[in-house]
This record gives sequence, C-alpha cells and structure tokens, in this order.
Amino acid sequence: MPTSTELIGLAEAWVAEDPDPQTRSELAALIEAARDSDSAALTDLADRFSGLLEFGTAGLRGALGAGPNRMNRVVVIRTAAGLTAYLKERVDPEPTVVIGFDARHNSDVFARDTAAVVTAAGGRALVLPRPLPTPVLAFAIGHLGADAGVMVTASHNPPHDNGYKVYLGDGSQIVPPADSEIATHIGAVRSAADVPLATNGWQTLDDRLLDRYIEAAAAVVAPDGPRDVSIVHTALHGVGTDTVLAAFEAAGFPQPQAVLTQSAPDPEFPTVSFPNPEEPGAIDAALALAERVQPDLVIANDPDADRCAVAVPGPDGWRMLRGDEVGVLLGQHLIDRGIDPSGERTVLARSIVSSRLLGAMAEGAGLPAVETLTGFKWIGRVPGLRFGYEEALGYCVDPGTVPDKDGITAALLVAELAATLKQQGRTLSDVLDDLALVHGVHQTDAFSVRVRDLALIAPVLERLRHTPPTELGGVAVLSAEDLALGAGGLPPTEGLRYLLADQTRVIVRPSGTEPKLKVYLEAVVPVERAELTTARAEASRRLASVRATMEELTRA
Repeated sequence: MPTSTELIGLAEAWVAEDPDPQTRSELAALIEAARDSDSAALTDLADRFSGLLEFGTAGLRGALGAGPNRMNRVVVIRTAAGLTAYLKERVDPEPTVVIGFDARHNSDVFARDTAAVVTAAGGRALVLPRPLPTPVLAFAIGHLGADAGVMVTASHNPPHDNGYKVYLGDGSQIVPPADSEIATHIGAVRSAADVPLATNGWQTLDDRLLDRYIEAAAAVVAPDGPRDVSIVHTALHGVGTDTVLAAFEAAGFPQPQAVLTQSAPDPEFPTVSFPNPEEPGAIDAALALAERVQPDLVIANDPDADRCAVAVPGPDGWRMLRGDEVGVLLGQHLIDRGIDPSGERTVLARSIVSSRLLGAMAEGAGLPAVETLTGFKWIGRVPGLRFGYEEALGYCVDPGTVPDKDGITAALLVAELAATLKQQGRTLSDVLDDLALVHGVHQTDAFSVRVRDLALIAPVLERLRHTPPTELGGVAVLSAEDLALGAGGLPPTEGLRYLLADQTRVIVRPSGTEPKLKVYLEAVVPVERAELTTARAEASRRLASVRATMEELTRA
C-alpha cells in the first residue's frame, strides 16, 4: 500500500490531467485533508488509487468520483482511446462507433467525451439524440452498420454509479479475448491529457433511428393477434417510459398506465432504495397502483430498459414472477406461435444459472437447446438463436434485430401472450401450471452474499474448492464441477456447480457487476395433475433446506 506521501503525489498527478473541474475540486479537498493527516481522507485516497477500474466483458462499472478506481472523465477518455486504438488495429483504420447514454449523472458527458476521442482519432462517431434505452443502442449498431457501440449506463446499479458497456459490430457485448486486448490498449494510454479530443465533427442522430427501432420492436408481435390487455408500467426513474409507450402504440396495444412518480428519468432514483426490479420493494409503487386499477399485468423495466419484470394477480394478491418463469412463458409462447425446426433460427438458449425447464421444453418441441455462460454477451452469440434468456430478467426475443437483452420487446411479447390467454379465459399462471404438469415442477431460488470488499469473495470459493460438500440439505452431492476449469464444454468462468441426488442444482458464482457472491438453486419434482400443489410444496421444502446449508457454507 502506498504511503500517505505517495498517495498525495498520485492524487496531485491525477488533478493535473483531469479535465473535469468538479472531480478536480473533489480530489483537491481530499489532498488538503490528507496533508493534515485526516485518516478518513487517507483511507478514501487509498481506495480511489488502489488500481484501475477494471475493464472486462462487462466494460466498466463503478462509483462516480475522482481517481483511477472510479468512473470519471479521465477513465472514460482513456477507455475510449484504448477502444478506438483496438478498432483501428483490428477492424478498420476509420472505425464507426455509435454511442448511447442514459439519464444517470454524467452519462451525457461521458458519451460526448467518447465521441470527441473517436472523432479526433479519425473515426466516425454517431451519438444517439438523447437519453435512450440500451436496446436502442444495441439495435443501432446493426442498423447503422457500425464497427462498435458504446452505451454509457450502470443499468440497475445505485444512483452514485455509472458504467460503460462496449459492443462490437455484431451487436453483442464484448467477450474474451477482445476484452483483454482492449484493456491492453487502454493501459498503453499514459495520460488522458495526451489524448486528442475533437471539439466537433461527430454526428448526433435524429429520431429516425428511434422510429426504426420502434417499428422493429412492434414487429415482434403478430399483426393480427388479440390486443385486449391492460397493463401498469413503471420505468423505475429510468429512460424506458417514452419508448415503451411508443412501442405499445405502434404494436396496437392499449397504452400502459404509467406509475407517474417513477415515469420520468431521475438519476437520484428518489422513490426506490435500489433501482432493480428484482430487489424487494422496487416495484411496490406499481403494485399499489395495480391494487387500485386492477390491470391484467404489471410490467417493470430497469433504468436502462434492457430488463423486464412481470407481476400477475393471484389469490393472495399480486406476485412478481421470477425471471425463470417469464423466460419459460416467452419460450413457450414462441414455440406455440411456431418455430420451424428446419429454419435458420431454431435454438432456445439459457444461461447456466437459469432453469433447466427451457431445455425440457425445447426437447419436447424437437428444437435444439443451448446452455451458455451467464450474460447476453454469450447468449446473443449463439448460432441460430431464436430465443434466449437469463434468470436476472433478461430476454432476447428478436435476436436478428437486437442480439442482446431487450426489456421493451420482451414486454410486448408478454402483452401479446397475456392478451391471447385472456381471449381464451386463461392466464399466465395457467400456462405455468401446464408446463409443470408436462415437464415437472422446476422451482428456482437465489440469494446473494453482499460484501464491502471484493477480496472477501475469493476465500469463500477457495474454501468450497478445498473442502467440497458431500451433501447439501441432507441430500448427497452427485457431482461437483469447478466452472473455472471449463465444465461442460463451456469457457472457463469463476464458479462452482453441484448436482444433488434428487436433481436439485446449486451454482455459486461472483457477480460480474456488483460486490457480491450469488447462489442459484433449482429443484425439480415430477408431478401429476392431482399432485401439483404437493409437488410445489416439496420443491419449496428442498430449496429451503439446501438454501439454509448454502447460507452457512458461503458466509464471508
């Protein structure tokens, strides 16, 4: 660890190259306090200068602030310079990069800096006209024939975070080895002050691009299908509202009723403690509105609208469906609409932490199924992909147009399914019952071990590797796989997978975007019609028992 004198020297050097008066001032105040031996200031400086914010397959994501371990203009300029150098070397001497941004703090600034770097380096920078959903950026890459795309967003992270997603020309997020090669080019940038920045010359796109996206999104539903469905929608203070409403109108659906307190973009996310629809309480305002107006569905998008959550009414009130439930509902709907087994797009894909039910459904329909590593950077690249999903509320329903998760087209397809079922006097819950009767109950659960220091995660995994469990929840472990060794023919990734004698599956892996260890559970119980309730109760019992054991084993 650097001494206090060394930390102050690093901070002073940073101030000298920082073009942002706000972060310069922030760091100058810390330097002054550190000179007075303020322990809190020294600890803060040590964290900010503990290393570079790591660039990987998720791009960049971190807290806003001055220093190399934060999201700021210096880090973004260096990253944009490294990305542009990589593109010039590997793709085109004059690369075209399309740049999008959401409504978080500094997203527009980081987008403009990226455009300035690309333009000054002889590339062509195309900037989306205003804060827009991530799927619009993913669509724009293919639609405009760009060599790469950048989306400035931290998705569903807390308000003080921002991030930098990088896509290549296929419209999918980067995977190895591109991530490490780009990181090498970033590392070669000695100072942001040495990076040329254009003052103009990039192109700001107009709404014609957004119109094309909305047309493409509306086309995911059948033009002559039923449209009678009522929906409450929340954007969770993100950028989804206007695009969702426009897409629903273009597709001929009634306009969803917006949760007005959450419909406008607000980087402070004032009504939620954590702007992720998966988190407890995040969609409470939408559910409260649903109690009053009694719609058929509640739909929530995360702040950059690439994820889609769904809640349905039930005998005990409104219930948010798990991501696995929405995933299999969408998969079954597409199967029912017709997927030609001899066509070009026939594959149903899911991430390793998602339910195995989709594979059983594919087998029953005579379609190929693929398991990928976690993340749409892998799912979107599956050859012949027709539909892909991951349990964290991400769904790709139109891979030929947007080979990434898209919460807007997913919402349209959910609406079409709900309207079709409503016409038949049925509900989404009825379809879930049908799938359980045919393929058995596939019940999932997950929990996270949050840590303040990422270094606390590795010892937990090493402990499990060194002393692998022989039973979990009182059930014998049938097989244990170290995903870091490339289990099942997949590329190596950090994590462990266990299969129990009763077919319960457990996966432990670190989050790719947040400081936490995640544990995913799935129980499978065969069922007959008279035993559906009993089978679900047994699945819940198995999950609770295994979860209790795993909570003990994963204490950081």
